[in-house]
Amino acid sequence: MYFLFLFQPILYSYFRSSASWRVRIVLALKGVDYEYKAVNLVKDGGQQHSEEFKALNPMEQVPAFVIGETALTQSLAIIDYLEDVYPKPAIVPEDPIKKAQARSLAELITSGTQPLTNTTVNKLLHKENETNRQEWCRYYIDKGLTAYEKMVQSTAGKYSVGDEITIADVCLVPQLYNAQRFKVDMTKFPTITRIIDALSELPAFKAADPGVQPDCPEELRKQ
Repeated sequence: MYFLFLFQPILYSYFRSSASWRVRIVLALKGVDYEYKAVNLVKDGGQQHSEEFKALNPMEQVPAFVIGETALTQSLAIIDYLEDVYPKPAIVPEDPIKKAQARSLAELITSGTQPLTNTTVNKLLHKENETNRQEWCRYYIDKGLTAYEKMVQSTAGKYSVGDEITIADVCLVPQLYNAQRFKVDMTKFPTITRIIDALSELPAFKAADPGVQPDCPEELRKQ
């Protein structure tokens, strides 16, 4: 598979997509040079629905990660690929227990929380009632973070699992954006807040932030 190094990878991303954000963090942590191609999930009814993009990802979601003629989809699968091909720094612990703990925390976000509040769900709920949409998203984000807070109290060191950055941290940080967007009370989650504050100071996490992406609207751009 190493012939794929001959090609500069392309990340199809949307600046505030949680799933794309996870991949951007890992790319930055591992120092991988890549081309950024924006897919606006709102403009023109959503550019992810175009025939061109559906050829890359029939699920019509970002991210898509293209190496040569190969397109990879689903953020955790892309991250697994990056972990295999760019093993340092590792984001998956070698210890089997810590590895399972990190994966469990990651999937709590990627499977049990974020999909319930993503763009597709938001559009469907918005058609019904804006107040219900806000309440729905706030409820499920709160539920996910409540579980994460309880679990991480027994695994955390400096970060979610011990003192090294793991896949759990990569998935946690983008969820804060959604929590703030839907006005979740973060004071209930002191361990999560401490971890995110520490991670947010790291260069790789700053580089992956939505506010510095090429497709971030000017009014939301970080200076």
